[in-house]
Amino acid sequence: MQTEYIKKILSAKVYDLAEETPLTDAVNLSKRLDNSIYIKREDLQPVFSFKLREAYNKMAQLSDEEKGKGVVCASAGNHAQGVAMSANFLGIEAIIVMPKTTPEIKLKSVRARGGKVVLHGDAFDEACAHAYELQRKEGMTFIHPYDDPDVIAGQGTVGMEIMHQLSGDLDAVFVPVGGGGLAAGVALYVKYLSPETKVIAVESEDSACLKVAMESGERKILPEVGIFADGVAVAQIGEENFRVAQEFIDEVVTVNTDEICAAIKDLFEDSRAIAEPAGALATAGLKKYVTQNKLQNKTLVAVNSGANTSFGRLRHISERTELGAAKEALLAVTIEESPGSFLKFCEALGEANVTEFNYRFSDSKAAQIFVGVGLKEGQKSRNELISRLQKGKYSVVDLTDNEMAKLHIRYMVGGHGYGIKERLFRVQFPERPGALLKFLKTMESNWSITLFHYRNHAAAYGRVLMGIQAAEDDKELSRRLSEVGYFFEEESDNPAYKTFLS
Repeated sequence: MQTEYIKKILSAKVYDLAEETPLTDAVNLSKRLDNSIYIKREDLQPVFSFKLREAYNKMAQLSDEEKGKGVVCASAGNHAQGVAMSANFLGIEAIIVMPKTTPEIKLKSVRARGGKVVLHGDAFDEACAHAYELQRKEGMTFIHPYDDPDVIAGQGTVGMEIMHQLSGDLDAVFVPVGGGGLAAGVALYVKYLSPETKVIAVESEDSACLKVAMESGERKILPEVGIFADGVAVAQIGEENFRVAQEFIDEVVTVNTDEICAAIKDLFEDSRAIAEPAGALATAGLKKYVTQNKLQNKTLVAVNSGANTSFGRLRHISERTELGAAKEALLAVTIEESPGSFLKFCEALGEANVTEFNYRFSDSKAAQIFVGVGLKEGQKSRNELISRLQKGKYSVVDLTDNEMAKLHIRYMVGGHGYGIKERLFRVQFPERPGALLKFLKTMESNWSITLFHYRNHAAAYGRVLMGIQAAEDDKELSRRLSEVGYFFEEESDNPAYKTFLS
């Protein structure tokens, strides 16, 4: 089997359209993890994904009769772009069935390349079933995104390039897995030239179809799949891909959403590439594997498989990045509802960098605060912080791994303040360590803070929305705010405040 595949890979017809992408040195990641780490830049393909290789290799080998009848495929986006571009180049009609959840950027790209898009279902498997129906009705050739020897061979050229681009020994290569075409192709070639090199498959925790298959010894259909990493949202590993994986894949690593987001940031910092979630999957798996196995002085490669992400998703990705890198903790803390208790709590945090503060007055005895705190040493720092607060007699609930808290609660802390007379201020100050604490200390007086919202967005300025229990003619409050030296504006008459908070 392996020899036949190597022949297919070596003769694969990919370079009429696809490009040999660079293998770049991840300088920052290498230094931080104490290993030599390289990124295979498949995000630099003309369709910003490795999928062009397989599509063209398969379609270039069709007979004239098959080309005349056209092709149909199912895809969450990247395969679709590869098929559309290949069909346009070869003069073939192409129908692309895509899930309704496909990011708009991928839909536009497919249409721009001449593909006729049909939206069906919420995930790849539903789209795939519909594509097969169209194939039967129209007599077109189905271009499978992963479960096809010619497709696997096309993806194998990624492994071929890695092996001739990297001088010296390669200890491990990390490859993302959806249906398994890329992992199978890379594993076949890498293991042929270097049997001692580990090939490690990386999956999203909520679509780990290869992991389930490897553990059970047979392919199984996942009851549901997560779509954050939409490029690998596949419920069942391909049949041929699984056969290859059983023989040539050494291990399977799974990663969560936060770890993927952290890897997107790592790739950006090292290469300025903005990877899509599936594109950063292998890097996330590499980081996790290195940490768990305490690897040092090894040569490792991760494939950045694509960069087709919608701009609007970057906000969510950014929010989850620090959590995925274990650089932020989210806590629910109960403090006394009394003047000065807010400042006292901030002082109890010590030198920790506060990344988020959400609070709304609701009870005259106790206050519930949702707080984000920056961490220097991951889990160790988190444990030490919680222990320190508990010794200070604070009730603490760790929400760092609470999905509902991360997705919803952090944005919903608040509500109307009943039975209090307050004034609302919007304050802006230079974003640097200690700026928030300095602000609170300057404001220290007999005023009670009734509302507080702050989130560090890694911008030049921090922004706070603050409610203070004070009369309209309190001249001392106005004087103190001016004394702080930060820009502020009163928002007590703002209609949004009156509707939702006052």
